Amino acid sequence: MSAQPTSRTREQPQGDEEASTELKLGEFQGVPTLTLSEARLLINAVLDHRSTSGREFPETEMLRSTQDYLDVFARFKQKENIEAVERLLSTLTDLESFERSQLGSLCCETAEEAKTLIPSLAGKIPDQDLQDLLDEITRLRSFVDQ
Repeated sequence: MSAQPTSRTREQPQGDEEASTELKLGEFQGVPTLTLSEARLLINAVLDHRSTSGREFPETEMLRSTQDYLDVFARFKQKENIEAVERLLSTLTDLESFERSQLGSLCCETAEEAKTLIPSLAGKIPDQDLQDLLDEITRLRSFVDQ
């Protein structure tokens, strides 16, 4: 009798996209990306504009689900903090937009954690520089902001 597997098998990606030690983003390679906090800010601004325009726009279940997700997982809520994180991340010109957005969304505590969650960072940024960046992002993240 063979032992039952203790975990599910990993589903293989369907396309050429892969975010591992080498980024293969297919048609999304080089496309600007947003952190979850930036996406939340953008969607809320669009909805505010729509509500003041006087026109009716239906609220879909998908929009409501997206808003709920972003309300929970966006690490920064105040516009000033979101902009400060973006300014910090924009200085990392050697990184892909995807990598910068991941750093701003995941808010890792250590360089080792960041390189584990975003494997393509390995060799692109020295550990101490990455740690300094993560420390600065952590300083911007206040729990009052939550």
